[in-house]
Amino acid sequence: MAMMWIRVILILAACMLPLSVEAMVRHYKFNVVVKNVTRSCSTKPIVTVNGKFPGPTIYAREDDTVLVKVVNHVKYNVSIHWHGVRQLRTGWADGPAYITQCPIQPGQAFVYNFTLTGQRGTLWWHAHILWLRSTVHGALVILPKLGVPYPFPKPHTEKVIILSEWWKSDTEAVINEALKSGLAPNVSDAHTINGHPGSVQNCASQGGYELQVQPGNTYLLRIINAALNEELFFKIAGHQLTVVEVDAVYTKPFKTDTIVIAPGQTTSVLLKANRAAGKYLVAATPFMDSPIAVDNVTATATLHYTGSLGSTITTLTSLPPKNATPVATNFTDSLRSLNSKKYPARVPQKVDHSLFFTISLGVNPCPTCVNGSKVVAAINNVTFVMPKVSLLQAHFFNISGVFIDDFPGKPPVVYDFTGTQQPTNLRTNRGTRVYRLAYNSTVQLVLQDTGMITPENHPLHLHGFNFFVVGRGQGNFNPKKDTKKFNLVDPVERNTVGVPSGGWTAIRFRADNPGVWFMHCHLEIHTTWGLKMAFVVDNGKGPNESLLPPPSDLPKC
Repeated sequence: MAMMWIRVILILAACMLPLSVEAMVRHYKFNVVVKNVTRSCSTKPIVTVNGKFPGPTIYAREDDTVLVKVVNHVKYNVSIHWHGVRQLRTGWADGPAYITQCPIQPGQAFVYNFTLTGQRGTLWWHAHILWLRSTVHGALVILPKLGVPYPFPKPHTEKVIILSEWWKSDTEAVINEALKSGLAPNVSDAHTINGHPGSVQNCASQGGYELQVQPGNTYLLRIINAALNEELFFKIAGHQLTVVEVDAVYTKPFKTDTIVIAPGQTTSVLLKANRAAGKYLVAATPFMDSPIAVDNVTATATLHYTGSLGSTITTLTSLPPKNATPVATNFTDSLRSLNSKKYPARVPQKVDHSLFFTISLGVNPCPTCVNGSKVVAAINNVTFVMPKVSLLQAHFFNISGVFIDDFPGKPPVVYDFTGTQQPTNLRTNRGTRVYRLAYNSTVQLVLQDTGMITPENHPLHLHGFNFFVVGRGQGNFNPKKDTKKFNLVDPVERNTVGVPSGGWTAIRFRADNPGVWFMHCHLEIHTTWGLKMAFVVDNGKGPNESLLPPPSDLPKC
């Protein structure tokens, strides 16, 4: 009798399991089209995906394969980058124009095909050519495998929160005018939360985004900074936020009332709706601790408890001043990898390549510019020149004359990088230069800010890899003293990291992904000015360690 009941229980248990835990293939279609959009009482045509701003959210699960057919219906060349997706052996789908592909020309299409191997969390996608990503962007949410729980309390609901910037002018006109003059571009006119600036002076008719919550429920907010050029503070009046993940990697949970998030970064937080009722201000405001012009307009939204009257007065909050470095530093220093048995932090303990990259602005001659010169940016004094065909094609097909693999592993001149006495010669070298890595080699890279023209916080993004942020500090990096303080146990793992103004950040990663991988500042103006380079990772020994051949529909230049 007992055996019969055991059989019944086993059959019932089997019936309750999900029908399938196999990875799926997810199909999406992106029509890149122009749409008239009104913000801040001003209407303009913008480039969008499927007519939406922000664009559609892609949902998938860990290990799923995603196919996105992108059809270009606009006058610009287009490419889409899947920011933070590892693209293991599928660099052709990474997206940066002239790095891994030629762009999709007007009237043409391309299918991006990639697998989300071993990744789960909040990533995003955006245009990776010109300044189109100002409006061409959206979330990429990777859920855990079926049946696999989050390593934190399960939320009742999840919400995507995209922070961005808004110009009343055409952003392509803004950057073209800046390049023509050789000077910095105009700053944006507003910040936005899910596409809406909220309450704006002299524009009463424009409503903001409203986040509806039920008292007692817990919400997972997937926050993305899609702004072109500005780091942002994010805060909700009267509520604490528990950080549980950044850049699609789980973290040790910690509570904060303010997060700081750089362009390109994502931060997922738990929000407990622990108030009985009411409306509470949600705000995004700039962080800039250097003497550089920023858009000072705060984006606002409303956290609205269900059942609260529309006439209820919104509870406000004090916001950090734009130069609140201690607030930003405290947040950044609190980030740690979860480093659990299920989600270990595999920090490289030995280093094959020890690199030191200085990040700087510069001034090069420009006879047609306003002052006969133009502002540029450089890594190790190299201002990167974009090629005419993609670097990945040149690498795969051995096309000569496209790039040189002699990118310097250290700066040409050593000086007091963050001191007051900066070099008087602000000219940089120009070139399409890459740094070559053997498959599976390990890299330690120290990113050093400089005072050339002005120090500034630079969010550096590395395509094709996650890396561990093993150290950071103010002033000049001291290899003897600072290396001893590195966290090689549970450093935060991410794909975009801020190099502090007048300071340094050290990262480590394993070059286990063959291909050509872009690294650049995610302040779009600095990328435009040349603050970028690329790593070439050679194939390993077997087919599973080799770059796959290009797809048949890869766009042509």
